[in-house]
Amino acid sequence: MTIAVLGGAGYIGSHTVKQLLAAGEDVVVLDNLITGHRKAVDPRARFYQGDIRDYHFLSQVFSQEKIDGIVHFAAFSIVPESMKDPLKYFDNNTGGMITLLEAMNQFGIKKIVFSSTAATYGEPKQVPIKETDPQVPTNPYGES
Repeated sequence: MTIAVLGGAGYIGSHTVKQLLAAGEDVVVLDNLITGHRKAVDPRARFYQGDIRDYHFLSQVFSQEKIDGIVHFAAFSIVPESMKDPLKYFDNNTGGMITLLEAMNQFGIKKIVFSSTAATYGEPKQVPIKETDPQVPTNPYGES
């Protein structure tokens, strides 16, 4: 199975890549390197530098590789920054997801693991938070 890890040059993504490779999966990494680091990518994974907001880039990778599933970590995630530049977060986190889903649909990729955030819940009324709890985000990161 070939898994594409979006944001695979970041901390969580690069560790996920290592675990997938250790499990015998074929791994492709897509990252724009805005916050990730090329050196963090395991050399056994195939690396493509580009942005999830770029449909042409995704189409090129998806036509070159037979992707069976996606693990998506390619989001901006700094709350204070999201307050200063909310459009950056909506463009990447929401717009990028829409572009990704359109490309996945075009290429028949049906499986995705999306790394979300507890920030969508805002200030929880109880801990631990349950997935069924109401989502009341308090910042652009959580909203996006």
